[in-house]
Amino acid sequence: MPENIRIDRIGVSAARITLDRPSKRNALSVALRDEVTEALAVLARDETLKCAVVTGAGDVFSAGFDLSEFRSAAGDAELSRTLWESSDRFHHALLSFPLPLIAAVNGPALAGGFDVAVCCDVRIATEAARFAHPEFAFGDVVYSPLHELVGGAVARDLCLTGRALDAREALALGLVSEVVRRDALDEAVGRVTKRIDGAPRDRLLRTKAKAIARAGITARATLDL
Repeated sequence: MPENIRIDRIGVSAARITLDRPSKRNALSVALRDEVTEALAVLARDETLKCAVVTGAGDVFSAGFDLSEFRSAAGDAELSRTLWESSDRFHHALLSFPLPLIAAVNGPALAGGFDVAVCCDVRIATEAARFAHPEFAFGDVVYSPLHELVGGAVARDLCLTGRALDAREALALGLVSEVVRRDALDEAVGRVTKRIDGAPRDRLLRTKAKAIARAGITARATLDL
């Protein structure tokens, strides 16, 4: 039974994964990442499913990787390897999920949380959403998926300066497709999942496979994408 995420259905053909560590601002611990990776694998095999949604519990989408684990891994080669292997599995699971993946960005999406959003296919944000890579000064950034979404000029600006975007600038740049009030997020997500439900599952699988191939997504380490 997952301890760091919640999984529920939205109607008949959509599932929602909620990052559920609100007291830790939904920080992406190894355990949480592995639970998401496993959940996506299970959902991919569900022939009744046509799309999945990722969101955060509370007021934050995700503040990024759990830095306490990285501090613990300093000087510990085995733990460091565990952290990065978990990261690679997690990002690959998001990027290669065979059906449409929607990020319901309910609040700040920072560092690794920003990466989660850009690894999805569609992003809907609340007015409270904010996007930034504060880890640019001390860690690695998952660059390629962001570059694909907003282009090199914007991606380099965000990844090399750590500059933050609010929801409206994210909308203007095409990073998100819609900005709504917090209390309207579920309704907005429902509209998207309903549109997706109108397509045959096999066609969604074929189109998503083309998108994955076009993006050059492989099982290589995330940092090499």
